[in-house]
Amino acid sequence: MIDRRTFGKAVGLGTGAAAVSLAGLPAAEAASAAPRPEGGDTSPRTVPAVTPGAHTAFPTLKQVRAGVLDIGYAEAGPAHGPVVICLHGWPYDIHSYVDVAPLLADRGYRVIVPYLRGHGSTRFLSDRTVRNAQQSAIALDVIALMDALKIHRAVLAGFDWGSRTADIIAALWPERVRALVSTSGYLITNVEAQQKPLAPAAEHTWWYQYYFATERGRLAMETPDNRDQLCRLVWDLVSPTWDFDDATFARTARAFQNPDYAAIVIHNYRWRLGLADGERCYDRYEKQLAARPAIPVPTVVLDAEHDPFATPGHDANRDRFTGPYAYRVIEGVGHDLPQEAPTAFARAVVDADRL
Repeated sequence: MIDRRTFGKAVGLGTGAAAVSLAGLPAAEAASAAPRPEGGDTSPRTVPAVTPGAHTAFPTLKQVRAGVLDIGYAEAGPAHGPVVICLHGWPYDIHSYVDVAPLLADRGYRVIVPYLRGHGSTRFLSDRTVRNAQQSAIALDVIALMDALKIHRAVLAGFDWGSRTADIIAALWPERVRALVSTSGYLITNVEAQQKPLAPAAEHTWWYQYYFATERGRLAMETPDNRDQLCRLVWDLVSPTWDFDDATFARTARAFQNPDYAAIVIHNYRWRLGLADGERCYDRYEKQLAARPAIPVPTVVLDAEHDPFATPGHDANRDRFTGPYAYRVIEGVGHDLPQEAPTAFARAVVDADRL
Protein backbone atom coordinates (compact mmCIF):
# COMPACT_ATOMS: atom_id res chain seq x y z
CA MET A 1 0.00 0.00 0.00
CA ILE A 2 1.82 3.22 1.00
CA ASP A 3 5.51 4.04 1.33
CA ARG A 4 7.79 4.14 4.33
CA ARG A 5 7.41 7.86 4.94
CA THR A 6 3.93 7.04 6.25
CA PHE A 7 5.05 4.18 8.51
CA GLY A 8 5.75 6.59 11.33
CA LYS A 9 2.37 8.21 10.92
CA ALA A 10 0.65 5.12 12.28
CA VAL A 11 2.15 5.47 15.75
CA GLY A 12 -0.44 6.49 18.32
CA LEU A 13 -3.24 7.00 15.82
CA GLY A 14 -6.77 5.79 16.29
CA THR A 15 -8.35 4.08 13.64
CA GLY A 16 -14.39 7.61 7.61
CA ALA A 17 -17.68 7.26 5.49
CA ALA A 18 -20.89 7.08 3.68
CA ALA A 19 -21.18 10.84 3.38
CA VAL A 20 -18.58 13.17 1.87
CA SER A 21 -17.21 15.65 4.40
CA LEU A 22 -15.62 18.85 3.16
CA ALA A 23 -15.37 20.45 6.57
CA GLY A 24 -12.11 22.21 7.06
CA LEU A 25 -11.65 23.06 3.38
CA PRO A 26 -11.53 26.75 2.57
CA ALA A 27 -14.36 27.83 0.30
CA ALA A 28 -11.90 28.67 -2.45
CA GLU A 29 -10.57 25.11 -2.33
CA ALA A 30 -13.98 23.48 -2.20
CA ALA A 31 -15.03 25.29 -5.37
CA SER A 32 -13.37 24.18 -8.60
CA ALA A 33 -12.42 26.22 -11.61
CA ALA A 34 -11.97 25.41 -15.26
CA PRO A 35 -9.08 23.33 -16.57
CA ARG A 36 -6.32 25.10 -18.44
CA PRO A 37 -7.27 25.26 -22.12
CA GLU A 38 -6.46 22.07 -23.99
CA GLY A 39 -9.98 21.27 -25.06
CA GLY A 40 -12.87 20.25 -22.87
CA ASP A 41 -15.20 22.27 -20.69
CA THR A 42 -13.84 25.71 -19.84
CA SER A 43 -16.86 27.06 -17.93
CA PRO A 44 -16.19 27.85 -14.24
CA ARG A 45 -18.69 25.39 -12.82
CA THR A 46 -18.33 23.81 -9.40
CA VAL A 47 -17.94 20.04 -9.30
CA PRO A 48 -21.32 18.87 -7.99
CA ALA A 49 -21.57 16.66 -4.95
CA VAL A 50 -22.22 12.97 -5.49
CA THR A 51 -23.15 10.32 -2.95
CA PRO A 52 -20.40 7.69 -2.73
CA GLY A 53 -21.64 4.52 -4.38
CA ALA A 54 -23.96 6.34 -6.77
CA HIS A 55 -22.32 4.51 -9.67
CA THR A 56 -21.49 0.81 -9.82
CA ALA A 57 -19.87 0.37 -13.24
CA PHE A 58 -18.01 2.15 -15.99
CA PRO A 59 -19.81 2.62 -19.32
CA THR A 60 -16.73 1.81 -21.41
CA LEU A 61 -13.96 -0.75 -20.84
CA LYS A 62 -11.15 -1.08 -23.38
CA GLN A 63 -7.85 -2.88 -23.99
CA VAL A 64 -4.63 -1.59 -25.53
CA ARG A 65 -1.19 -3.12 -26.03
CA ALA A 66 1.38 -0.98 -24.25
CA GLY A 67 4.93 -1.99 -23.42
CA VAL A 68 4.98 -5.51 -21.97
CA LEU A 69 1.25 -5.49 -21.24
CA ASP A 70 -2.20 -5.66 -22.76
CA ILE A 71 -3.74 -3.05 -20.47
CA GLY A 72 -7.41 -2.99 -19.55
CA TYR A 73 -8.83 0.41 -18.74
CA ALA A 74 -12.05 2.32 -18.23
CA GLU A 75 -12.66 5.51 -20.18
CA ALA A 76 -15.16 8.31 -19.72
CA GLY A 77 -15.64 11.79 -21.13
CA PRO A 78 -14.96 13.42 -24.49
CA ALA A 79 -12.25 11.85 -26.66
CA HIS A 80 -10.48 15.17 -27.19
CA GLY A 81 -10.77 16.59 -23.68
CA PRO A 82 -7.77 17.21 -21.40
CA VAL A 83 -6.72 13.84 -20.00
CA VAL A 84 -6.85 12.67 -16.40
CA ILE A 85 -5.32 9.29 -15.57
CA CYS A 86 -6.56 7.85 -12.26
CA LEU A 87 -4.40 5.16 -10.66
CA HIS A 88 -5.63 2.68 -8.06
CA GLY A 89 -3.81 0.98 -5.21
CA TRP A 90 -3.81 -2.34 -3.34
CA PRO A 91 -6.08 -4.13 -2.55
CA TYR A 92 -8.31 -2.12 -4.88
CA ASP A 93 -9.03 -1.71 -8.58
CA ILE A 94 -10.55 0.75 -11.05
CA HIS A 95 -13.80 0.91 -9.06
CA SER A 96 -12.09 3.24 -6.61
CA TYR A 97 -12.85 5.85 -9.29
CA VAL A 98 -16.31 4.73 -10.35
CA ASP A 99 -17.87 7.92 -8.92
CA VAL A 100 -14.92 10.22 -9.63
CA ALA A 101 -14.79 9.50 -13.37
CA PRO A 102 -18.26 10.77 -14.29
CA LEU A 103 -17.72 13.94 -12.25
CA LEU A 104 -14.57 14.71 -14.22
CA ALA A 105 -16.12 13.62 -17.52
CA ASP A 106 -18.94 16.10 -16.96
CA ARG A 107 -16.29 18.80 -16.60
CA GLY A 108 -14.98 17.94 -20.08
CA TYR A 109 -12.08 15.72 -19.10
CA ARG A 110 -11.16 12.50 -20.84
CA VAL A 111 -10.75 10.12 -17.90
CA ILE A 112 -8.58 7.01 -18.18
CA VAL A 113 -8.59 4.49 -15.32
CA PRO A 114 -6.24 1.55 -15.98
CA TYR A 115 -5.94 -1.76 -14.21
CA LEU A 116 -2.36 -1.93 -12.92
CA ARG A 117 -0.27 -4.95 -13.89
CA GLY A 118 -1.60 -8.11 -12.27
CA HIS A 119 -5.11 -6.67 -11.87
CA GLY A 120 -8.38 -7.13 -13.74
CA SER A 121 -8.10 -7.54 -17.49
CA THR A 122 -4.49 -6.31 -17.73
CA ARG A 123 -2.29 -9.17 -18.95
CA PHE A 124 1.37 -9.70 -19.74
CA LEU A 125 1.98 -10.22 -23.45
CA SER A 126 4.56 -12.94 -22.82
CA ASP A 127 4.77 -15.80 -20.35
CA ARG A 128 8.52 -15.14 -20.24
CA THR A 129 8.20 -11.62 -18.82
CA VAL A 130 9.26 -11.40 -15.18
CA ARG A 131 6.26 -10.76 -12.92
CA ASN A 132 7.99 -7.72 -11.49
CA ALA A 133 6.15 -5.11 -9.43
CA GLN A 134 8.99 -2.78 -8.48
CA GLN A 135 7.97 0.86 -8.49
CA SER A 136 9.72 2.00 -11.69
CA ALA A 137 8.28 -0.91 -13.70
CA ILE A 138 4.73 0.12 -12.80
CA ALA A 139 5.49 3.76 -13.60
CA LEU A 140 6.83 2.80 -17.01
CA ASP A 141 3.61 0.84 -17.64
CA VAL A 142 1.71 4.12 -17.35
CA ILE A 143 4.16 5.92 -19.66
CA ALA A 144 3.70 3.07 -22.17
CA LEU A 145 -0.09 3.42 -21.84
CA MET A 146 0.13 7.15 -22.53
CA ASP A 147 2.31 6.49 -25.59
CA ALA A 148 -0.06 3.80 -26.89
CA LEU A 149 -3.04 6.15 -26.53
CA LYS A 150 -1.03 9.07 -28.01
CA ILE A 151 -1.40 11.10 -24.81
CA HIS A 152 1.52 13.47 -24.43
CA ARG A 153 0.47 15.09 -21.13
CA ALA A 154 -2.11 14.24 -18.52
CA VAL A 155 -3.20 15.10 -15.01
CA LEU A 156 -2.16 12.13 -12.86
CA ALA A 157 -4.21 11.33 -9.77
CA GLY A 158 -3.81 8.41 -7.41
CA PHE A 159 -3.76 6.83 -3.99
CA ASP A 160 -1.66 4.05 -2.51
CA TRP A 161 0.31 2.30 -5.32
CA GLY A 162 -1.31 4.86 -7.61
CA SER A 163 0.13 7.82 -5.68
CA ARG A 164 3.59 6.32 -5.77
CA THR A 165 3.32 5.67 -9.51
CA ALA A 166 2.07 9.19 -10.23
CA ASP A 167 4.79 10.69 -8.01
CA ILE A 168 7.49 8.80 -9.91
CA ILE A 169 6.27 9.95 -13.31
CA ALA A 170 5.97 13.54 -12.09
CA ALA A 171 9.52 13.39 -10.71
CA LEU A 172 11.29 11.63 -13.60
CA TRP A 173 9.15 12.72 -16.56
CA PRO A 174 7.53 16.02 -15.51
CA GLU A 175 7.01 17.01 -19.15
CA ARG A 176 4.33 14.29 -19.31
CA VAL A 177 2.36 15.64 -16.33
CA ARG A 178 -0.04 18.63 -16.43
CA ALA A 179 -0.72 18.38 -12.72
CA LEU A 180 -0.69 15.86 -9.88
CA VAL A 181 -3.09 14.75 -7.16
CA SER A 182 -1.22 12.56 -4.68
CA THR A 183 -3.07 11.04 -1.76
CA SER A 184 -0.66 10.76 1.20
CA GLY A 185 1.92 12.92 -0.55
CA TYR A 186 5.43 11.85 -1.52
CA LEU A 187 5.49 8.05 -1.61
CA ILE A 188 8.58 7.21 -3.66
CA THR A 189 10.29 4.19 -2.10
CA ASN A 190 13.89 4.11 -0.94
CA VAL A 191 14.63 0.40 -0.46
CA GLU A 192 17.76 1.04 1.60
CA ALA A 193 15.86 3.26 4.02
CA GLN A 194 13.21 0.55 4.37
CA GLN A 195 15.73 -1.69 6.15
CA LYS A 196 15.58 0.36 9.35
CA PRO A 197 12.97 -0.72 11.91
CA LEU A 198 10.33 1.66 13.15
CA ALA A 199 8.30 1.85 16.31
CA PRO A 200 6.33 -1.37 16.96
CA ALA A 201 2.97 0.38 16.60
CA ALA A 202 3.94 1.54 13.14
CA GLU A 203 5.21 -1.88 12.11
CA HIS A 204 2.00 -3.45 13.43
CA THR A 205 -0.04 -1.42 10.97
CA TRP A 206 1.92 -3.09 8.15
CA TRP A 207 1.26 -6.64 9.33
CA TYR A 208 0.36 -7.91 5.84
CA GLN A 209 3.68 -6.71 4.40
CA TYR A 210 5.55 -9.07 6.72
CA TYR A 211 2.98 -11.82 6.12
CA PHE A 212 3.70 -11.55 2.40
CA ALA A 213 7.40 -12.06 3.12
CA THR A 214 6.55 -15.64 4.15
CA GLU A 215 5.47 -18.63 2.12
CA ARG A 216 2.27 -18.74 4.19
CA GLY A 217 1.45 -15.26 2.92
CA ARG A 218 2.21 -16.19 -0.68
CA LEU A 219 -0.04 -19.25 -0.45
CA ALA A 220 -2.80 -17.15 1.08
CA MET A 221 -2.70 -14.79 -1.90
CA GLU A 222 -2.82 -17.74 -4.27
CA THR A 223 -5.88 -19.24 -2.55
CA PRO A 224 -9.07 -17.39 -3.60
CA ASP A 225 -10.96 -17.66 -0.30
CA ASN A 226 -7.97 -16.66 1.82
CA ARG A 227 -7.04 -13.89 -0.61
CA ASP A 228 -10.47 -12.31 -0.60
CA GLN A 229 -10.82 -12.57 3.18
CA LEU A 230 -7.40 -10.95 3.63
CA CYS A 231 -8.15 -8.12 1.21
CA ARG A 232 -11.52 -7.44 2.80
CA LEU A 233 -9.90 -7.35 6.23
CA VAL A 234 -7.48 -4.71 4.93
CA TRP A 235 -10.44 -2.66 3.66
CA ASP A 236 -12.05 -2.83 7.10
CA LEU A 237 -8.87 -1.85 8.94
CA VAL A 238 -7.72 1.04 6.76
CA SER A 239 -11.18 2.53 6.12
CA PRO A 240 -12.75 2.04 9.55
CA THR A 241 -15.85 4.19 8.96
CA TRP A 242 -16.58 3.19 5.34
CA ASP A 243 -19.87 1.29 5.38
CA PHE A 244 -19.38 -0.55 2.10
CA ASP A 245 -21.59 -3.52 1.21
CA ASP A 246 -20.80 -7.00 -0.08
CA ALA A 247 -21.52 -6.03 -3.68
CA THR A 248 -19.03 -3.15 -3.56
CA PHE A 249 -16.23 -5.40 -2.40
CA ALA A 250 -17.21 -8.19 -4.83
CA ARG A 251 -16.95 -5.83 -7.82
CA THR A 252 -13.37 -5.06 -6.92
CA ALA A 253 -12.48 -8.62 -5.85
CA ARG A 254 -13.11 -9.82 -9.41
CA ALA A 255 -9.93 -7.92 -10.35
CA PHE A 256 -7.99 -10.18 -7.97
CA GLN A 257 -8.75 -13.22 -10.16
CA ASN A 258 -6.04 -12.12 -12.60
CA PRO A 259 -3.62 -15.07 -13.00
CA ASP A 260 -0.65 -12.84 -12.09
CA TYR A 261 -2.27 -11.13 -9.11
CA ALA A 262 -0.54 -13.08 -6.34
CA ALA A 263 2.87 -12.89 -8.01
CA ILE A 264 2.62 -9.12 -8.52
CA VAL A 265 1.41 -8.35 -5.00
CA ILE A 266 4.00 -10.59 -3.34
CA HIS A 267 6.85 -9.21 -5.44
CA ASN A 268 5.84 -5.60 -4.76
CA TYR A 269 6.01 -5.95 -1.00
CA ARG A 270 9.05 -8.22 -0.93
CA TRP A 271 10.96 -5.89 -3.26
CA ARG A 272 10.17 -2.89 -1.09
CA LEU A 273 11.63 -4.73 1.92
CA GLY A 274 14.74 -5.69 -0.03
CA LEU A 275 13.70 -9.37 -0.02
CA ALA A 276 13.22 -9.74 -3.79
CA ASP A 277 15.35 -8.58 -6.68
CA GLY A 278 14.24 -6.14 -9.32
CA GLU A 279 15.39 -6.24 -12.92
CA ARG A 280 18.60 -4.62 -14.04
CA CYS A 281 16.83 -2.79 -16.86
CA TYR A 282 15.22 -0.60 -14.19
CA ASP A 283 18.40 0.08 -12.18
CA ARG A 284 18.98 3.56 -13.58
CA TYR A 285 15.49 4.66 -12.66
CA GLU A 286 15.73 3.21 -9.16
CA LYS A 287 19.05 5.00 -8.65
CA GLN A 288 17.37 8.29 -9.53
CA LEU A 289 14.42 7.55 -7.25
CA ALA A 290 16.67 6.62 -4.31
CA ALA A 291 17.92 10.23 -4.38
CA ARG A 292 14.38 11.43 -3.57
CA PRO A 293 13.95 13.67 -6.62
CA ALA A 294 11.77 16.75 -6.27
CA ILE A 295 8.41 16.96 -8.02
CA PRO A 296 8.11 20.25 -9.95
CA VAL A 297 4.58 19.98 -11.35
CA PRO A 298 1.44 21.66 -9.89
CA THR A 299 0.31 19.39 -7.06
CA VAL A 300 -2.56 18.90 -4.64
CA VAL A 301 -1.75 16.53 -1.77
CA LEU A 302 -4.63 14.93 0.11
CA ASP A 303 -4.64 13.23 3.50
CA ALA A 304 -7.64 11.29 4.82
CA GLU A 305 -8.67 11.85 8.42
CA HIS A 306 -9.13 8.15 9.25
CA ASP A 307 -6.35 6.64 7.17
CA PRO A 308 -4.11 4.78 9.66
CA PHE A 309 -1.09 5.57 7.47
CA ALA A 310 -1.69 9.34 7.58
CA THR A 311 -1.20 12.15 10.07
CA PRO A 312 -3.67 14.75 8.82
CA GLY A 313 -2.32 18.27 9.07
CA HIS A 314 1.31 17.16 9.23
CA ASP A 315 2.01 17.60 5.48
CA ALA A 316 5.20 15.55 5.59
CA ASN A 317 7.72 15.90 2.75
CA ARG A 318 6.37 19.28 1.65
CA ASP A 319 9.91 20.09 0.58
CA ARG A 320 9.79 17.45 -2.16
CA PHE A 321 7.19 19.49 -4.10
CA THR A 322 8.72 22.53 -5.75
CA GLY A 323 5.90 23.68 -8.05
CA PRO A 324 2.53 25.28 -7.24
CA TYR A 325 1.13 23.36 -4.30
CA ALA A 326 -1.92 22.87 -2.09
CA TYR A 327 -2.50 20.53 0.85
CA ARG A 328 -5.91 19.35 2.10
CA VAL A 329 -7.27 17.09 4.80
CA ILE A 330 -10.44 15.24 3.82
CA GLU A 331 -12.49 14.59 6.92
CA GLY A 332 -14.55 11.53 7.75
CA VAL A 333 -12.89 9.06 5.37
CA GLY A 334 -10.16 6.45 5.31
CA HIS A 335 -7.56 5.04 2.98
CA ASP A 336 -9.61 4.54 -0.23
CA LEU A 337 -10.14 8.28 -0.47
CA PRO A 338 -11.46 8.57 -4.06
CA GLN A 339 -14.13 5.92 -3.45
CA GLU A 340 -15.09 7.19 -0.01
CA ALA A 341 -15.01 10.89 -0.95
CA PRO A 342 -15.36 11.14 -4.74
CA THR A 343 -16.49 14.75 -4.78
CA ALA A 344 -13.50 15.96 -2.78
CA PHE A 345 -11.15 13.92 -4.95
CA ALA A 346 -12.63 15.21 -8.22
CA ARG A 347 -12.44 18.78 -6.94
CA ALA A 348 -8.78 18.25 -6.10
CA VAL A 349 -8.11 17.11 -9.68
CA VAL A 350 -9.78 20.16 -11.18
CA ASP A 351 -8.07 22.50 -8.74
CA ALA A 352 -4.63 20.94 -9.34
CA ASP A 353 -5.14 21.56 -13.04
CA ARG A 354 -5.59 25.27 -12.41
CA LEU A 355 -2.72 25.84 -9.95
